[in-house]
Amino acid sequence: EKLIPSVTQFETISRMASSSSNSPTESSRAKFEKPMIISKPVNDYVLKVGFKESPIAEELRLKTASHPRAIMMGDPAETAFFKVLLKAMNVTRALEIGVFTGYTTLVLAETVGPKGTVIALDSNDDFVSVGKPYWEKANVSNRIDLRLGDATETLRKLCEECKDDENAAIDFCFIDADKVNYKTYYELALDLLRPNGIIAIDNVLWSGKVCNEDVVDEDTKALR
Repeated sequence: EKLIPSVTQFETISRMASSSSNSPTESSRAKFEKPMIISKPVNDYVLKVGFKESPIAEELRLKTASHPRAIMMGDPAETAFFKVLLKAMNVTRALEIGVFTGYTTLVLAETVGPKGTVIALDSNDDFVSVGKPYWEKANVSNRIDLRLGDATETLRKLCEECKDDENAAIDFCFIDADKVNYKTYYELALDLLRPNGIIAIDNVLWSGKVCNEDVVDEDTKALR
């Protein structure tokens, strides 16, 4: 599961993003660089021998690691698991809610194949623009249906499209966006999902905060 920083850490990241610095703080480093559950040597071993990513996906991952909000990037081991899952399911239509710089989007697009589609939802074009050149370089940009704007409204539009076209159903959905809206995203994604499809939801354990009754921030309550 992805580990997300505390509110204080997000405040630190936000202050840094608005300053002249373009590098992540120690607390906002990419999770593959600073694992929080397993030891660094074990994590490095997994990165070395646990999976293979395309050279362009690796380039985007390393590029994103220098972003002030690098911690928001999906963990490469998690994304590698999705590759196995999508191939086992013969996924041709995937939905991603929350793109950031598009590392996971790129890997999903590589996996669905030339005739597949990844519908990618986000509200921040500045973040997404980091990954677009890499999508082009990997020759998968034509497989990515990027929809910028409010995710709830976009999902409702997709539901309407699905009513008129039975081939518009989604095989696989990955939710990794604003936590307070997870329930809404999940319920709308269910309406889009084909029989025996899968919805993967990130952050459900929330670094253990979900089982700590003293933690009552809105994100944690939403995940519970």
